[in-house]
Amino acid sequence: MRIGLLGFGTVGQGVYNLTKPREDMEVAWVLCRRELALPDARVTHDFLDILGDASVDTVVEAIGGLHPAREYVMAAMQAGKNVVTANKAMMAEFYDELLPLAQEKGVLLRCTASVGGGIGWLSELERVRRIETVRHVGGIMNGTCNYILDSMTRLGLGYQEALANAQALGYAEADPSTDVDGFDTRHKLVVSANIAFGVSLDFSAVPAAGIRYISDTDVAEFKKHGLVCKLVSCANAYEDGYEAYVEPTLYPITALEAAVPTNYNLITLEGSTSGRQSFYGQGAGRYPTAYNVVQDCMDFIRGRGFYCAYGPKTPVRNDRKKCYYIRTAHPDGWLEGHTAGHWGEAVITEQIAVAEAHSWLQNHPGTFLCALPDGKEGIETC
Repeated sequence: MRIGLLGFGTVGQGVYNLTKPREDMEVAWVLCRRELALPDARVTHDFLDILGDASVDTVVEAIGGLHPAREYVMAAMQAGKNVVTANKAMMAEFYDELLPLAQEKGVLLRCTASVGGGIGWLSELERVRRIETVRHVGGIMNGTCNYILDSMTRLGLGYQEALANAQALGYAEADPSTDVDGFDTRHKLVVSANIAFGVSLDFSAVPAAGIRYISDTDVAEFKKHGLVCKLVSCANAYEDGYEAYVEPTLYPITALEAAVPTNYNLITLEGSTSGRQSFYGQGAGRYPTAYNVVQDCMDFIRGRGFYCAYGPKTPVRNDRKKCYYIRTAHPDGWLEGHTAGHWGEAVITEQIAVAEAHSWLQNHPGTFLCALPDGKEGIETC
């Protein structure tokens, strides 16, 4: 296998290093913006150099973002090259373009590292789907947010201090919006759900609430009630439809999710035969992520393409009802009409549909919203 590697950042360098000692694959080209000299690969600033080399059979996309990653990947597949990517945003938002094109051109496409870093989560979904129906996927999918929430809960840090520590450790970007506003988790959830259920969920209908506005006062209130806050994703397949959303959620301190530390992930599936399975590990990092990129390359050598066939475009309904903790500086008639009680300065709502809660949140910036535990055991206000 001769690889055209797009990007030489954290993941790209990891892929290069892991393939160097191998005899079954080699990085022939590296697309890099900066000046770079490598002893055994040609470096270029022009993607057309890679596209025009007929000996390159596989393109590894490690530049991230939507553009020009989409254009490069589409062009590579049009040219008959297989593609491995770790790009969850591109896979989620252009799923309806990428999968049909791969099938049309007869090329292989995989993206195992796009969700769960080194966990191998998507590969496991592929195995599970061979013999059973997947009914649920979700969990803690963003190490940055988990690090911040864990630091606030265990160490008593404020949000800004916890975020600054995450940035200093390289867990968070200088602009952390994609992580803390829940968008990264939404991308990962949509890719996971599409593969698990064999469909293409309407990405625009999957709401995401983040942790940007959580405060140490909120965390203290949760502790008083024996609860821990985590940013989680949830997608379920029912006989009559699908639901998918991302939101901060409270768990009893004894729950498995409550114990997930620092920047780790805990991703869960529920199958019709095997029941509930959870996968734990680091969701990011140079070598954990690069490891699954190279695993995908190995799968190509064995002729294995995408994890499932392209499924139909499918609407999302989020009519499940929950109780929510809502702290806002701008209460209104809707919130007052759905109030069941109070925890400190925050409202505890009566049961309301997920879609309704997220719709209201969109019109109230600066608000922190968090779902109470399913079942609400011990929650006196619901």
